[in-house]
Amino acid sequence: MKEKLDREVVAMRAAKELKDGDCVNLGIGIPNLCANYIPEGVLVETENGALGYGPLVMQDEIELADQHYTDAGGRYWKPIPGMALFDIVTSFIMIRSGRMITILGGLQVAENGDLANWNTGGGALGGTIGGGMDLAVGAKRVIVTLEHTTKSGKPKIVKECTYPLTAKRCTNTVITDLAVIEVTPEGMVLKEVAPGWTAAEVQELTEPKLIIAKDLKEIDLV
Repeated sequence: MKEKLDREVVAMRAAKELKDGDCVNLGIGIPNLCANYIPEGVLVETENGALGYGPLVMQDEIELADQHYTDAGGRYWKPIPGMALFDIVTSFIMIRSGRMITILGGLQVAENGDLANWNTGGGALGGTIGGGMDLAVGAKRVIVTLEHTTKSGKPKIVKECTYPLTAKRCTNTVITDLAVIEVTPEGMVLKEVAPGWTAAEVQELTEPKLIIAKDLKEIDLV
């Protein structure tokens, strides 16, 4: 099997979608890792009440961890000058404002942009939706990051989600360990592929029929 991108690289590629002046909320999982690659001028928001904070505290600097400075996934981050702290009510007003970009993890994404990212159908023990539905519906742009397939090789990019939905028709961009895909009214457009992979190989691991972009290229992190 050809090599896929690791989670850190997927996070790096997702962070490239952001530009100076953006405000972004990072979901749990791969999105949390984006905090280490945020471009200058981008403000990061966490739903438990912080805006404009710094990068994550890494394992080799655990002495910097402060229990007051964690994101929604429980990861420690570094405070920086100019950041703000606030209550969760204020946070959700911001999340629902339509002014923020959100990068979310995913279990399945359908070809029409439906997103399932909180439960595999196992009831409450499978997880709770939390603020995922607010982020998916309230953001001006939704970027979903995930592995392209399950551990058993089944597609996570599907014609129709079989897991409980987070929100309908909310996804704009999908970034996986194999590809960058845009969700459009005409269908899913394959824009980039992982180095060494072809469009045909990505299609074999994707349920919907992909539209191949005329300027298809390899994922580039430069």
